[in-house]
Amino acid sequence: MNARFNDIWVYLTATPLLGLTLTLIAYQLAYWLYAKARFHPLLNPVAISVALLATLLALTGTAYQTYFSGAQFVHFLLGPATVALAIPLYAQLARLKAEWRSLLIALVAGCVTATSSAMLFAWMFGASRTTLLSLAPKSVTTPIAMGIAEKIGGLPSLTAVLVVSTGIIGAVLAKYILDALKIVDHAVRGFATGVAAHGIGTARAFQVSEEAGAFAGLAMGLNGALTALLVPLALWAAAKLM
Repeated sequence: MNARFNDIWVYLTATPLLGLTLTLIAYQLAYWLYAKARFHPLLNPVAISVALLATLLALTGTAYQTYFSGAQFVHFLLGPATVALAIPLYAQLARLKAEWRSLLIALVAGCVTATSSAMLFAWMFGASRTTLLSLAPKSVTTPIAMGIAEKIGGLPSLTAVLVVSTGIIGAVLAKYILDALKIVDHAVRGFATGVAAHGIGTARAFQVSEEAGAFAGLAMGLNGALTALLVPLALWAAAKLM
């Protein structure tokens, strides 16, 4: 029986669509648990599905590259999904025009804080230069963050792990932190979540309200663009000064 199962698994792992199928099944199961718990932040479906997939790959001895050969289609959809966030944002255009100055200040403050605080704490704990550079774009959505890391000398694979971890933690803790700060405006809550927790935080914001999701999507996109501009410039300036 075990030999037959092993034969079947070897055949499946040679099929590119296995990774995609496993990803969809894991996420559907995680989302079902999330819905059963009435969308409690601590049962974030991304965190649960990552844990399920990691456990399955470890138990079966499947290489990540084999899994990703099929799952990369989901990775490709991150780009179109990010662009599609412009649709709900259009409904908030009037407020966006009225408050663009406040949003710009919040964006710059969030971008600088997210990057500098991560690198500072890592430096204090003795992290290597490569790790520091990999941490710099950790609050940016994965495709942009990996590109930034590659250009500045970080490890894109490490950056991807840090980005996903940041998004999960942000999506889980955002509600409690914003509640403690007594911030009730959905636009403000969404924008803060988008800056700090990129796509995963934005998905969580949409579950709260369309307004929160729209501003989270805006923050995610602008933070990605600003980080891609500021981080290389800051590193270049630091190298010149040193």
